[in-house]
Amino acid sequence: MADITRRLGWRHLRSAPTAHIRHLRNGRPAHRGAGISFWYRALSAALSEVPMDDRELTMTFRARTADFQDVSVQATVTYRISDPETAAARLDFSIDPDTGDWRAAPLEQISTLLTEIAQQHALDVLARTSLADALVNGVPSVRRQVTEGLAGESRLPDTGIDVVTVRVVAVRPEPEVERALRTPAREQIQQAADRATYERRAAAVEHERTIAENELASKIELARREEQLVEQRGTNARREAEEQAAADAVRTGAEAERLVRLARARAESDRESGAARAASRTAWLAAHNGTDPATLHALALQRAAENLPRIESVTLSPDVLTGLLTELRRRGPGAPPATGKKA
Repeated sequence: MADITRRLGWRHLRSAPTAHIRHLRNGRPAHRGAGISFWYRALSAALSEVPMDDRELTMTFRARTADFQDVSVQATVTYRISDPETAAARLDFSIDPDTGDWRAAPLEQISTLLTEIAQQHALDVLARTSLADALVNGVPSVRRQVTEGLAGESRLPDTGIDVVTVRVVAVRPEPEVERALRTPAREQIQQAADRATYERRAAAVEHERTIAENELASKIELARREEQLVEQRGTNARREAEEQAAADAVRTGAEAERLVRLARARAESDRESGAARAASRTAWLAAHNGTDPATLHALALQRAAENLPRIESVTLSPDVLTGLLTELRRRGPGAPPATGKKA
C-alpha cells in the first residue's frame, strides 16, 4: 500500500519496493516503476499500484468421482504479476490519490480467475477417477492436471500473471464415507493387534510351560540323585558293616586261636607240672616207703604245722589241761599218741 502525505494542495507518494506505481497526468505517463516517490496534484493524477511479490492463493472446492462420490480438494496456488503494465491495463489497479486505497478489488478478480481454472481441471480429472483411486493417487494426478491446465491457459499471460507453483494438500471424501472406508483398515489393525496379543499370551504360556517342565525335570533329577545318594550311602554302610564284620571275624579268629594256643600251653604246662609233681610225690612216697609210721606221723604233723598260720600265743584253759593230764595218766608213759579215731 502506497504512503501518501498532503502538503499545501500537493500530494507526495512513496511506494514499496514490491509495488509497481504508474502515474498518468492528463492521460500521459508521468512516473512509473517500483519503489519510487514523487509529488503530484490530486485533481490531475491517475494512479495505479500493482503488487509484484509472490501471492499465496488457498482454495477449497468440491468434486465428484466416477462412482458418484463427493470429495473435497484442498490446494494452494502461488502466483505473481510479472508484467505490471499489462496487468494495470487489463485489470483495475487504480488507487485513490488522497488515501492510496484501491478503488476496485483486482486481487479478488485474480483469485477468482485462478480458482475457476484450477477447479475446472481438477473436476475434469476426478470425474474420470473412482473414489478409491482418487484417495490413493488423487493428489499427484490433480496437481499435475491443474499445473498443466494453468500453464496452458492463455488468459493468464495476457493479463501479466505467472503461476509459480501448485500444491494439492488433500483429496478427502465425505466424513461418513471416510469413516466407512476407515472401518476395514481399523478392523484389520485391530485383528492384527489381537493376533499379536494372542501370540504374546501364547508365547508367555509356552514360556511358563517350559519353565514348569524345566523345574519338574530339575526336581526329578534331584530326586533321582537323592535316590542314588541313599543307595550309595546304603552300599557304603553295608560295605562298612561287611568290612567291620570281616575285621571282627579276623580279630575273633585270632583271639580264639590265641586262647586255644594259650589253653594248650596251659594244659601242657599243667600236664608237665602234674607229671613233675606226680614224679616228685612218687619219689617222696618211694623215699618214705618202709619208714616207721610214728615217723610218718611226726612228719605229717610237721608239714601241717608248716602250713598253719603263725601262732603268737596259746591259751590253755584249766579244763583242757585237766583233760590232757588225765589222758596222759591213763595211757601211761609208753602208750602211742591218740589219732582222733575210736577203736
